Formats: sequence, C-alpha cells, structure tokens
Amino acid sequence: MAENIHPIFDSTLTRASKEELLRQRAIVVWMVGLSGSGKSTLAKGLELALHQRGHLTQLLDGDNLRSGINNNLGFSDADRLENIRRSAETAKLFLNAGLVTICSLISPTAEIRNMAKNIIGEADFYEVYINAPFEVCAQRDVKGLYKKALNGEIKNFTGLDAPFEEPQNPDLEIRTDQEDYAVSLQKLLDAIVPRITFAALG
Repeated sequence: MAENIHPIFDSTLTRASKEELLRQRAIVVWMVGLSGSGKSTLAKGLELALHQRGHLTQLLDGDNLRSGINNNLGFSDADRLENIRRSAETAKLFLNAGLVTICSLISPTAEIRNMAKNIIGEADFYEVYINAPFEVCAQRDVKGLYKKALNGEIKNFTGLDAPFEEPQNPDLEIRTDQEDYAVSLQKLLDAIVPRITFAALG
C-alpha cells in the first residue's frame, strides 16, 4: 500500500448499523456460468422478487460493468482477472453498505472465483452456478455471440477457445437446461431469503 494512503475503514459507520437500518442481512450472490446460461435473466428476476419483499438490492451485471467501470478491459487472461477483481471490490462496497448484492458474471476459472471470494469474504460470498451446457447456450445464442465465435469472428470465447472451469462445490447449482424459469427462480429465493432475513442475525 502506498505510504501516503491512510484508510479509515475502522472509523466509518459499521455495516451492522446499516443492516439494522435496512432490516436485512447483506450478502453477495455470485452467479456464474456460460454466456446464455440464464445468469442475467435470473439475476433480474431475483432482484425484482427481493425488491417486492422489501429488500434493498444492487445488481452488478457483467455487460453493464464492462460498459462502465471496466470499459478499458479486454478479454486477455490478465484483463479477465482484473475485470473480476474490480467487480468483487465493487460488490464489497455494496455489501458493506448493507445491500443484497447480486453479481452476474461468467467468472470462468477457479482462480478468478477464489479471488472474488477472498475479496468479499467467504462468509458473505454465496456462489450460484447457472449450469447449461455449451451446446444449449449456443442454440439459445441470445446475443448472437456463439454464431460469431463459431465462425471465428470472436477470439478467446469462453467455453470454445478460452476455458470455462465448472465450479466443483457451488453453494447452489441451477440447471436451466432441465427446468423452467419459475422453478429456477424459486430455488434461488428459497436459498437466499433465509440468509438475508434480519431476524437470523446473531
């Protein structure tokens, strides 16, 4: 750390005070999976459902972040790592503000996901694997990216010529190729709501 930087983390208003004000427990829901697996759709659905239940949330979507705070990053290994580092640090700020923070990012490797978990803190990091095989995502091709990648127009495409390492022990796995949206969303809610209920605070 630079010698002229003096963080004041230990003297600012505490996260617990903000959680008490909001009557909720903060958490980071880190949703990972291939492009087209359903991450963004489920993240938006989760945020809306929690909002309707009276929870204050913040959704951090990979494409939104890359159009703003991460707009100077490409898709090299180093840039992918930095993309997740910045995203995790941003999520941590919202976490410390007492918000339920929903992150929708491909997060292709175990190294990247472990870095995010270490930044946010294991106790507050809830990993959800939105699992749909490459072939299913390619058939959906909601953004037209798979067609371009398979035609060689996009290089370093995750799952094709850039690796995607499946999470081995996610907190929750949702198979969007095997169940419909309503079932998937309900599974998310059943997992998250008890963890953010203020009465559960010890």
